[in-house]
Amino acid sequence: MEEFVGGLWHRFITRTASRSHPQAAVRLEDIERTAGVLFRAMGGDPGLRVTAAAEVEHGGRRRWLARLAHIDDRAAQASLDDETLRLPPEIAVFPDPSHNRDLYLWLIAQAAGLPPVNDSWIAANQAATRATLERYPGLAARYRRIAEACVAARIAPERMPTDEAAAEQAIRRAILEPGTVDALPPARKPPQPVVLWLYPTPQALDNRKDKRQPNPQDSEDSGGKSQDGSQKRRRAERNDMPDASNAFILPFHTERLLSFAEYVKVNRALDDDENDDAAKAATDMDTLSVASDGSNTASKVRFDLDLPSEAHDDFPLADGILLPEWDWKKKQLKKNHCSLVLLDPRDATACPLPARLARPARRLRSQFESLAPSRRWLKNQPEGSELDMDACVRAWTDRQAGHHTGASGNYLSCERHERDLACLVLADLSLSTDAWVGNEARVIDVIKDSLMLFSEALGATGDSFGLYGFSSRRRDHIRFHRIKDFTEKYGAVPRGRIAALKPGYYTRMGAAIRHSSALLARQRNALRLLLILSDGKPNDLDHYEGRYGIEDTRMALIEARNMGLRPFCVTIDKEGAGYLPHLFGPAGYTVIRKPEELPSRLPLLYAQLTAS
Repeated sequence: MEEFVGGLWHRFITRTASRSHPQAAVRLEDIERTAGVLFRAMGGDPGLRVTAAAEVEHGGRRRWLARLAHIDDRAAQASLDDETLRLPPEIAVFPDPSHNRDLYLWLIAQAAGLPPVNDSWIAANQAATRATLERYPGLAARYRRIAEACVAARIAPERMPTDEAAAEQAIRRAILEPGTVDALPPARKPPQPVVLWLYPTPQALDNRKDKRQPNPQDSEDSGGKSQDGSQKRRRAERNDMPDASNAFILPFHTERLLSFAEYVKVNRALDDDENDDAAKAATDMDTLSVASDGSNTASKVRFDLDLPSEAHDDFPLADGILLPEWDWKKKQLKKNHCSLVLLDPRDATACPLPARLARPARRLRSQFESLAPSRRWLKNQPEGSELDMDACVRAWTDRQAGHHTGASGNYLSCERHERDLACLVLADLSLSTDAWVGNEARVIDVIKDSLMLFSEALGATGDSFGLYGFSSRRRDHIRFHRIKDFTEKYGAVPRGRIAALKPGYYTRMGAAIRHSSALLARQRNALRLLLILSDGKPNDLDHYEGRYGIEDTRMALIEARNMGLRPFCVTIDKEGAGYLPHLFGPAGYTVIRKPEELPSRLPLLYAQLTAS
C-alpha cells in the first residue's frame, strides 16, 4: 500500500513541478537529416557530425516544486567542438511545437558560423547571435519570438538573492539585446541553463600513467551480452586500474562521503552476472571513467564516449607496404605512417558455387549477357568491308526505272561494341561484419554471397575485375586480403577464397583505399570503378576514430579521383547518410536498408554505374 501511494505521489508531484511540455516536444531524431543538411547549407563544417547531447547537472537555481520533486537538475546543453555538433535530444521548452522546432533551427544556424565556444561563452554567444541575425535577417522574427518565450519561462530575478538576480538580469539583457553584456556578475550559483546558447565543450581527460599500454581485449570479442546505448555523446575520462587488493577501506567521515558519480581508484570485485541496469545507471553520471582490468566480463555496454585520442607516435614504419595518412588537424600527409600486409584467406580451398546461389546466378548471367561485347552490321554505309546487296539491288532498280539516284551507301560496316572498363571491389571485413542479419545469416555471410553473385554476373560480361578485402589493428597492421587479381580468371579457386573470408579487426579505410587505388590505376581501361562495400564508419584502436578517420578517408578518395578513378560506396549502415555525402558526394554512395538484399542488388547497381 505504501508503494502504491508513493507511486501516486511521485507521479503527481513530478507532473505538477514539471515545466516542460511533452505534448509539444520535438525530437532530434525527427529532424536529424534536416539538421545535418541545414547545418552544411548554412556554411557549417561538412566534416562535423550532428548528434544528441547528454544530460549533465547544471547547478543552477530551480523552483521549489522542482527541488521537492527532484527534477530539472540536469539539462542537455548544445555545444560545438572540432568534431561534433551536439544538440538536445528533445526540446519541449515551449507549449507551441513550432517554437520548439524554431529553437532547433536557431541552434543550428548559430552553430554554422560559430567557432568552438571558449570559456567566455556569454560574449561568444552574443557575438554569434548578432552575426547570425545580420547574415540571415529572415531569422530575426523567429529569434525574437523564441527569445521572449525563453525569458518568460525563466525564474524571475525578484525571487532570487541579490547576486543571482544581477546575473539573471544580465542574461536576460544578453538574450534580448545581444552584444550589450561583456561578462556575468559573480554569483554563488551558476545561472539557469540558456537554451538559446551553445555551451563550452568539456575537455575529455586521459589520466593514465602508461598511455601506450595495449588493451588485451582490443583484438578479440569478449562474447558477452551487448547493450546498445543511445546516440548521445557522453563525457568520459580514461584512468588506470588500481593495483590494490579487493578492499574498500576508507576513514569514515560523513562530510567526505562520495557520491556514486565520483570515480574512486580502488579495486572492487566484479560480478560475473549480466548487468541489465548498467546503461540505466550510466545515464545519471556526468562523467564516465573508463579503465581496463585485462579480463572479460559477462556483459558489455556500448556508449559514444567523448574520449581523447589514444597516445601514438609518428615514427615511420619499415615493414610491409608503407602508405601515408592524412592528419586533418595538422593539414599534413604523414609519409610511411601505415603498414599494409597482403594476405590470402587462410584454409581457402577450391569450391563450387553454393546450391542456394545457383538460381539467382543463372538469372543474373542471363541479364548481364546483353552487356557482353557484341558485333552488329550497319547497312547502307558509304564505306565498308562488304557490299550491301539490298542497297545495290535497290539502286539498280531505281536506275532501270529512270529515277535519278544520288550518291548512296552500298556497303555493310561491322561495328563492335566494347566495354572498356575495370572494377575493383573492396570489401570491409572488420569485426562488425560478425553481427547477425535477422536469424539466418551474418553480415559477413551476406558480403560473401554478394561477392560470389557479383563475380558470376561479371563473368557473363567479360569485364576486368578484382576482389579484395581489408581490416586493421592500428596503423602498423593493416590486413589486405587478395581474393581475385585482375589477371586471374574467376572460378573455383577465387570462389574458395571468398568462402574462407572471416571477420577481422577494425576499419582503417584510408590506407586500404590508397592501396586499392594504386592497383586499379595500373589498369588501362577508359572507366575504372572503385566499388567499396562497407557496414560502418572508419575506425581503429588508436587515434583513427571520429573526424580523424573520416578526413583521412576523404583525402584518400580525393587522391583516387585525381588518378582518374570513380569511387562509389555501397553501405548497409543506416546512419551512413550523416557522413557519406562528405566522403563520396551526394551521388557517390547508396544505403541499402535491408542487408539481405545486398547480393541481388549489387550486380544490378554495377550495371547502372557502368551503363553508357
